[in-house]
Amino acid sequence: MLWLAILVPDLPLQVFTRGFVHTDTPFAVVDRMGAARILCANAAALALGVQTGQPLSTAQAIAPALQLQPHQPEREAALLAEIACWAGRFTPRISLAPPDTVLLEIHSSLRLFGGQSHIENQLKEGIAQLGLRARLACAPTPLGARWFAACGQGLPARGDWRCGLDALPLAVLGSEGDCSAATLELLRGLGAQRLGDVRALPAAGLARRQAQSVSLLLARARGEQPDPRLWFAPPERFHHELALPAPTDSSEALLFAARRLFASLASWLQARHAAIDHCRLRLLHERQPATVLEIVLGQAANDEAHLALIARERLDSLALPTEVCALGVDADHLLAHAPRADDLFGAPGQARDQAMRLVDRLRARLGEGAIRHLAPVADHRPEAAWQTQGRTQHGRQRPATSKAASNPEAVLPDRRRPFWLLPHATLISPQHYTLLGDAERIESGWWDDGDMRRDYFLAQRSDNTLCWIYHELSPPGGWYLQGYFG
Repeated sequence: MLWLAILVPDLPLQVFTRGFVHTDTPFAVVDRMGAARILCANAAALALGVQTGQPLSTAQAIAPALQLQPHQPEREAALLAEIACWAGRFTPRISLAPPDTVLLEIHSSLRLFGGQSHIENQLKEGIAQLGLRARLACAPTPLGARWFAACGQGLPARGDWRCGLDALPLAVLGSEGDCSAATLELLRGLGAQRLGDVRALPAAGLARRQAQSVSLLLARARGEQPDPRLWFAPPERFHHELALPAPTDSSEALLFAARRLFASLASWLQARHAAIDHCRLRLLHERQPATVLEIVLGQAANDEAHLALIARERLDSLALPTEVCALGVDADHLLAHAPRADDLFGAPGQARDQAMRLVDRLRARLGEGAIRHLAPVADHRPEAAWQTQGRTQHGRQRPATSKAASNPEAVLPDRRRPFWLLPHATLISPQHYTLLGDAERIESGWWDDGDMRRDYFLAQRSDNTLCWIYHELSPPGGWYLQGYFG
């Protein structure tokens, strides 16, 4: 087996800073357990003199412009789950290792993605799109991979990987709940500085000093004892939120944060071989109900850039009731999506996709009812054989007019119809037209006050134009031009 650890350093801080547009803003997370102290701070705050563990009052005196957010463990757990959902595109064998690590078993995926280095490169690029910083490391055991990532090291290029494990500092044991601070202090008192030093100590002596858990930890990390892990089960629907470092009503700042969630959604969809034709972007306010934007697509897609483009159009024209403190994206209606294979001339259907994206963008900018398309109706009468259609809020077609077919199952006659119908039939002189073929009689419409009795003909005009004309059988009669053929 080969495990890859994604360790997110300063996770309480990155929960908020992934939504930052400008990184030069001093920001810190406050731990309010007991006396309020700085739990972690970004580089801009550290440069001003803010330090981890510093009392809140001291930090505010040093940096009056310091932005603060309380420690929110529930958002940290949600972010780990979001990373696990996103990483499902690389392997289905994923395990969470709180408080800051996601573990992937990638041995079965090496051939599919071209090897370990290619997987690591794609993971690094994708994590950056999520707005996160992470350390990656691989090892044959999950605990070994996590410890290598915690120290920012990889597998040794030569020799036994366990030798590299022995060289790790003693502090990595503190990340595991099985090793207490008192046990670490005991080991330091015995002169141990690295994991190899601990392994050299007598196991019986450690057991007498209530430190036998350390020996078990090292055995699990070296693969000498089993280390079973619970597999992460991805949710059936996408529902994730992103907390902003400070409330804002700037459309650019909101779009910047929304793109992080759209990137996560796109990878979640790709892992499930699915797509969506709509999703919801929720803008959360502190004292107001959430503002919900329906992101409606003309066709199923799983492209982060397309979702962000539609969101931009909606946000640019949106009047917010108050500032936004967090964003959320929901997607629950999944559609099957088979990836397209490129051919010699590129991706088939690319021109149609671009046209649909333009329609989606116009709909987002002009409104749901502004974009319509024509659809056939099972009616023999030319004036009633079509109608305009729009889209519902969930992307499905709906009629935009009140006309409806009397019998949707009706089978229309196998006759030629012109593509170009005149807005209103025009009275003509029949001597200028030569009839081609026999008549097609249409008698219909008695049920909706649109009763008609006509004989339709293909006809050629004196200028060789192919036309569609009819003879009105009801009084006062006459000949009329209905449309042209190409």
